[in-house]
Amino acid sequence: MARVALGVRAGQHGRSGEHRRIVFPATRWGDLAESRRGPLKSAVPSNVVSPVRRCSRTACGRPAVATLTYVYADSTAVLGPLATYAEPHCYDLCAEHSERLTAPRGWEVVRLADAGGPSRPSGDDLEALANAVREAARPQERAAEAGGSGPRAADPMEVARRGHLRVLRSPDS
Repeated sequence: MARVALGVRAGQHGRSGEHRRIVFPATRWGDLAESRRGPLKSAVPSNVVSPVRRCSRTACGRPAVATLTYVYADSTAVLGPLATYAEPHCYDLCAEHSERLTAPRGWEVVRLADAGGPSRPSGDDLEALANAVREAARPQERAAEAGGSGPRAADPMEVARRGHLRVLRSPDS
């Protein structure tokens, strides 16, 4: 079945008062599965969608690790860690393209320190955090000793309790 429209195609002029017929082929969902060259295939299988954001550079399919944002008022290109959400005015770049990034003449490139990837807390960081929690609990421990015996004195491992948080001594100390 064909759809018929009246009018003149762009670039073609009819005689005054004359309209040419333009015939468009009908579009049916079944017609989309086949073409003259054979069945249409998607570049990505429809049942597999990658949650990884890809590099914004043309023909680069590597995973993005950094986000590039232009600040036009300051003539600055800011390259930082991968943004939480993809935004239209930002460009996601892979590791290779983020390392080779250059700015236009007269512009400055600002590379934020943690653009290489998210840093994870080390064992030293966790130990320092535990020591800080122990230090914060010490005034309460002294107050409990001055107050006399109670349920806290019965449990030698528990240092202090406040609300739903507890500070416990490590078994080796």
